[in-house]
Amino acid sequence: MPVNPATAPRPDVHAHEAGIRIDFGRSVVRLTGREWFAVGLIVFICFAWIPDLWERYEPLDISLVYRVPYSQSEDYWTYRRLLKQIVEADRIPVIGDSFVWGEYVPADKTFSSFLNAETASERFTNVGLNGAHPLALAGLVRNYAGNVKNRPVILHCNLLWMSSPERDLQSSGDVTFNHPRLLPQFVPHIAAYKAPLSQRLSIVFDRNLRFFDLVTHVRTCFFDGRDLQSWSVANPYANPLARINRHPLDDSTEAHHDPIPWTKQGIELQDLPWIDLDSSLQWRGWRDAAERLRSKGNRVLAVIGPFNEHLLVESSRLRYQAAKQKVEAWLRSEGIRYVAPALLPSDEYGDASHPLSAGYARLAKSIRADRAFQEWFNSD
Repeated sequence: MPVNPATAPRPDVHAHEAGIRIDFGRSVVRLTGREWFAVGLIVFICFAWIPDLWERYEPLDISLVYRVPYSQSEDYWTYRRLLKQIVEADRIPVIGDSFVWGEYVPADKTFSSFLNAETASERFTNVGLNGAHPLALAGLVRNYAGNVKNRPVILHCNLLWMSSPERDLQSSGDVTFNHPRLLPQFVPHIAAYKAPLSQRLSIVFDRNLRFFDLVTHVRTCFFDGRDLQSWSVANPYANPLARINRHPLDDSTEAHHDPIPWTKQGIELQDLPWIDLDSSLQWRGWRDAAERLRSKGNRVLAVIGPFNEHLLVESSRLRYQAAKQKVEAWLRSEGIRYVAPALLPSDEYGDASHPLSAGYARLAKSIRADRAFQEWFNSD
């Protein structure tokens, strides 16, 4: 079809006469090589220096009863800082999930607090995170525990995570779980994890740069978990700078659940199937966490359970005990010191795996008397 010269679009004569390239659009703004270098330098400074400057701006005072605030359970910026300060203070990190964190107790009645009381020391520090299943623990150790080297460490093993295909993340159904950003993004394959490729690549990239952990920290602590744009839309007349202060809200001191024994909560006996450890993803994750800690010269003491066997039907209890024996056999074969505490009284459990304060007190006392603990603690 012939083109009508009268209606055909005309080239930008003035731009052509001025020597301006219009290959990539009509904008005349183009950065020179030096300008691109300046931009790159500014970005580098932001990524490299802002995290260090923020650490100086926002204090993190880790008292003996400190624990990561519940609302910051996925704030790995705070977790990294906590481990760094523990090492600098020559304390012993007690790593684990909400068993260590203390779901049914205040901050001064946790497992680590009672260990300090039993040993008449001020060395044990609560490094538990809610929902930190073993695969997540492995991710924490791999990506955020780089400073933990050549020191004593307690690593708790909660077999609850191996009690069903859903908790073991083997189920391909609609499974809800915490800490997806800590999972291995590609290998091994995790059926319950269905993030798209773009998100997985983004996670791998982000967790290698402290700046992005800081961004998540700021969102969590000061902007209700939202990005700045979403928060501004929800709060159009608020000043975002006024939200940022040096002391984020702390919800870590009180118990997260009322300290009521499981028998008074209406919890029925359960027939948990338990996963064969040879095929368990969570057991693989826990072993990875233990091996990574040991590879850095740390002296690991494993604490197994104690799981609330009172809550299980007989057949499920037998399967649990078989799984526990396998864990102990592996620890012995690897030369890892461990303590397998006796079952607590029924009324000292809040649910399947969380003791009440009386349970933690009894647990700390029994562990203090255990020979493996004494050899481990006294060899420091």
